[in-house]
Amino acid sequence: MKEFILSVLGILAAASGILQYISSRTKAAAVVSTNPDFLKFRQLFLGPYLLSILGDWLQGPYVYRLYSQYGFDPGQIAFLYVIGFAASALCGTFAGPLADRFGRKRACIVFCMLYSVCCLTKLSPDFYWLAFGRICGGISTSILFSAFEAWYVCHHMDTGFPSEWISSTFSMATFWNGVLAILAGILADVGAEWLEFGPVAPFMTAVPFLVMAGVLMATNWQENFGSTQTNIGRSCAEGLRVIFSNEIILFLGVVQSMFESVMYIFVFIWTPVLDASNERWPLGLVFSSFMVCIMLGSSFHSLLMSKGFRPQYLLHICIITAFCSMLVCSYTTDPSAPMPVASYLAFLVLEVAIGLYFPSIGYLRSQVIPESLRANIMNWFRLPLNVITCCVLLWLHRQEDSPNGAKSTSSGDHFVFLLCAIMSAIGVMGSYAFSNRFQDKRSFAESEKTALDENA
Repeated sequence: MKEFILSVLGILAAASGILQYISSRTKAAAVVSTNPDFLKFRQLFLGPYLLSILGDWLQGPYVYRLYSQYGFDPGQIAFLYVIGFAASALCGTFAGPLADRFGRKRACIVFCMLYSVCCLTKLSPDFYWLAFGRICGGISTSILFSAFEAWYVCHHMDTGFPSEWISSTFSMATFWNGVLAILAGILADVGAEWLEFGPVAPFMTAVPFLVMAGVLMATNWQENFGSTQTNIGRSCAEGLRVIFSNEIILFLGVVQSMFESVMYIFVFIWTPVLDASNERWPLGLVFSSFMVCIMLGSSFHSLLMSKGFRPQYLLHICIITAFCSMLVCSYTTDPSAPMPVASYLAFLVLEVAIGLYFPSIGYLRSQVIPESLRANIMNWFRLPLNVITCCVLLWLHRQEDSPNGAKSTSSGDHFVFLLCAIMSAIGVMGSYAFSNRFQDKRSFAESEKTALDENA
């Protein structure tokens, strides 16, 4: 099995490198690369952002193992995971309005502080300290996936760079996200296994990267703001009102909630699916192949954008791809005839879709979400996915504790993939509705501009 995964990883890495090279030679990439002001600005953003992402990735591989080493049973560990998602769902809803009100730069620095605290709590085996750390981590995650993007988009538009260049930044961020995930896995293994510092080592390794990110933001970033509404509850309500009063924003939120729910559920379920087979899967190499697929999807995005594909159509493609992948998985995880190799290949397809998704959704959010409520609305988008993920985790835990044991878990995986396929189908419908309305809006704006030019 190890030889098979290594072969797949080599092919994917070669394909990703070739696609990245081709996309970097396109006319659109050449225009961006010849603008020194934009390159400097992009580097200003990507440096702290990627350091923050590295700090986030470092914590992933050893969370469960650390909790197990501290002597917690699977039920307690599942509860700790749920605490993190619940904190993100509840407190994260207020994190967006607070970032808009008090400044996105300040929010990003607070992220570095809170996530460092989250890492430091892992030094204690006390359940309540670890629960406090999960709360800090949940709030931090909400800031990471809202305030950073809100800061960048605001400064990008204020500086006067073309809005089309936003997607190139998000595509590059997604590509390097995959690279850093692989690097984080290696660093985590070095500290925990090779140097024998144990599963707490990756969390301590993450702290210096988070501190460096905070220092770079404090010294190099300018502050920007959204809504100055002093009543945070009223500001939250205003963000929700805008979502439901604007169909374009609403359907984009449906797409994000459905797709990212599938993505988060997949993160928790892929390991037990592969471990259930008789083969011993090299999970580190499997994880690396997933990350290379994300890089491949990012390179696809850059290449297709340079060929004139519109971002809303790329979003549609990746949601359909995810639906097909989950549909295949719902068949290959049938307890009566499991096919782990086919499941693995379907997982790779999903990861390519994820690599295509993030730069597409990032650009589209920048075009349709009002600047004054950007971080606010982005955190509302994350509320359903946190709730859905919590519910699925709790249900899976109940399956593990049922009298049938492993058999129930296997059938549970099969059911969860069916659920993911249904959510992906809802995402496809939302993407189709969004694309039609977004295209109509652009066509109307272009016709208005043409009429004004003719009258002038």
